[in-house]
Amino acid sequence: MIEFKLPSLGADMEQGKLLEWKVTPGDKVKRGDVVAIVDTSKAAVDVEIWQDGVVQELITQPGETVPVGTVMARLLAPGESAVQRRKVSPAARKRAAELGVDPEKLAGTGPEGAVTLEDVEKQAKPAAAPAAVPAAVPAADRAAEMRKAIAAAMSRSKREIPHYYLSETVPLERASAWLEAENARRPLPERLLMAVLFIKATALACKEYPEMNGYYRDGAFHPSAAVHVGVAISLRQGGLVAPAIHDVQDKALSALMKDLADLVKRARAGSLRSSEMSDPTITVTNLGEGGVETVFGIIYPPQVALAGFGAVRNKAVVASVSGDHRVSDGHRGALFLGAIARLLQEPEKL
Repeated sequence: MIEFKLPSLGADMEQGKLLEWKVTPGDKVKRGDVVAIVDTSKAAVDVEIWQDGVVQELITQPGETVPVGTVMARLLAPGESAVQRRKVSPAARKRAAELGVDPEKLAGTGPEGAVTLEDVEKQAKPAAAPAAVPAAVPAADRAAEMRKAIAAAMSRSKREIPHYYLSETVPLERASAWLEAENARRPLPERLLMAVLFIKATALACKEYPEMNGYYRDGAFHPSAAVHVGVAISLRQGGLVAPAIHDVQDKALSALMKDLADLVKRARAGSLRSSEMSDPTITVTNLGEGGVETVFGIIYPPQVALAGFGAVRNKAVVASVSGDHRVSDGHRGALFLGAIARLLQEPEKL
């Protein structure tokens, strides 16, 4: 039996509201299929499943808000036979979970022996109190809720991660000249942004310095073989998200540009996938459009590094890195930053 649980879609997520199931009992699903749409404090997210199976039971109902880790559905694994389970009404199953009662052990008084809400409440001890169900967030309060979520994640980061910060002015004469010539031969929809070069250079530098790419969990660093770059995207209603572009190290600049444009569009429309929210191995933030010269970002846990880029001025940019001292030191961080600078001097090889 496979339990489909509400995944954590970031360090700032504690709960989510089920908006819609994309499957019904009996449906076959495969790894990577979108099975539900869940509303977080930042966006409505398409939630994928990472196992093959057959949907047996949908437990959480649309409109319910549940904590991360809640079992939302059960599926049969490939080759597994369905086990005859006691019929339990959705309301009875929800109430049983609140009261800590196992509905499978109750004698049902409903049709065909089904367990009813009344059966559950009779079984519950008088002193048992229902678990508090988080209230749904009103649409008008979404911006405030997002700020609260961001504050929680950034506060956690500053409490837990011993940051160090480095910066370097990177000349962009060659990159600017190459980009101008490259875009001159491309149709308008296929032209590249300097930001794409920054993202690709960061990913390739991660391959040279793998301690900057991965997660710090359970007291240890877990490097990632792939580089999934989280791109900080400001939202029109306020706040930001940093969803991932996957496998950046292997992508051509043209494909990367398409992925970036698509990601920004979907992020601002509130249509992201759960893997994009949970998979980033390093984040890149670019505040150049706002005229900022230098940015020193706060690492998004459980990641261990963040690369920042300011405005391009006089064909140069100030690149920065925020590093986690539990995993790397300033010397390695400086080498990582130097690798980004070196890679940007050969844009045709990115």
